[in-house]
Amino acid sequence: MAHPALHLAFVFMILLLSQLWALASEVHVDDHEAGYKPGPVPAVDVDSIEFPLNLEFLEAEFFLWSALGYGLDHVAPELVSGGPPPIGAQKANLDPLVREIIKEFAYQEVGHIRAIKKTVNGFPRPQLNLTAANFGSIMNAALNTTLKPPFNPYANSLNYLLASYVIPYVGLTGYVGTNPHLQSPTAKRLVAGLLGVESGQDAVIRGLLYERLFEKVAPYPYTVAELTDKISILRNSLGHNGIADEGLFVPRAVGAEGKVKGNILAGDEYSLSYGRSPAQILRIVYSSGSESSPGGFYPRGADGRIARHYLSKKTHS
Repeated sequence: MAHPALHLAFVFMILLLSQLWALASEVHVDDHEAGYKPGPVPAVDVDSIEFPLNLEFLEAEFFLWSALGYGLDHVAPELVSGGPPPIGAQKANLDPLVREIIKEFAYQEVGHIRAIKKTVNGFPRPQLNLTAANFGSIMNAALNTTLKPPFNPYANSLNYLLASYVIPYVGLTGYVGTNPHLQSPTAKRLVAGLLGVESGQDAVIRGLLYERLFEKVAPYPYTVAELTDKISILRNSLGHNGIADEGLFVPRAVGAEGKVKGNILAGDEYSLSYGRSPAQILRIVYSSGSESSPGGFYPRGADGRIARHYLSKKTHS
C-alpha cells in the first residue's frame, strides 16, 4: 500500500494544476511541443530569467547534498562554471520516503539550472552557506529566541522538511512576481514550467508537514504549525511587502474563501499565489531585510545583473 503522504501529495498536485492554469494559458504551446525548447530571448527578458539561477543553485545544492551526500560538482560540474563549493552542506539523516522525494527534487533543480543556462548565459554558482548554523540562525530569528540545542536541519526528516519549508516557496513567489514583466513567449514558457515544478515541490513539502501539524518538534516546545507560522512571519517581515507568506494553519477568516483553517497551499484572498520582486527575495535570502546587505544563504551576495546592481548601491552609499 502506498504511503498516505503520497496520496496527500497527489491531491495537492491536482489542486496546484488548477492554480497554474491561468498562467499557462498566457503561453502559446505548440500541440507537438509540450516540453520546453530553449531559445533566445530579447534583452529585456534576460535579467529576469537570469536572476532565478541564484535560487536554483541554492535548492540544487541543498537537495543534492542532503539526499546523496554530494552536489553539483559531482552531478553536473559543467553547470557550476567554476563557482565555489557550498559551505557546510552535508548528507541528511532522512527516512527512505523523504530521501527519495528530495532526491527527485534535487535532479529537478539540476534540470532547472540547465534550462536557464541554455536560454541565457547565466553566471557561476555563487558562494552558498548551507551550514546547520545558518539554518539555526534563521529558526532563532523566527522564534525570537536561541534554541538549545541549536536547530540542525540535517538531524532527521522532520527537521529537514522544516528547513526545506524555508527555501522553495521563496523561489515560487519570485516566478509569480516575474511573469507579468516578461515580454517573449520563450521566457514566459520557461517561467511557467519552472513555476509548475517549484510549486509542486512546495506543495509536497507543505503536505508532508501538514500531516504532522500538531506534532512537537523535539526537543523543543514548538509544534510544526507554530514553527511554520513563525518562519512565514519572518519572511514577511524581511521582505517588507506585506503578506506574501502564510503558515500551514491559519485563522478561518484567512483560509480559502474564509471557510477553512488548513493552509496546505498558500494563497491570497482569491487563492492565487503571492508574488515577490527580486529585491524582496534578496532581503529574505540574505536574512538581512536589505537587498544591498548580503548574508544568510549568500555570504558574498547573489549574482546576476539585478543582484549586483543592489550590491553596488551599498558600495557607493
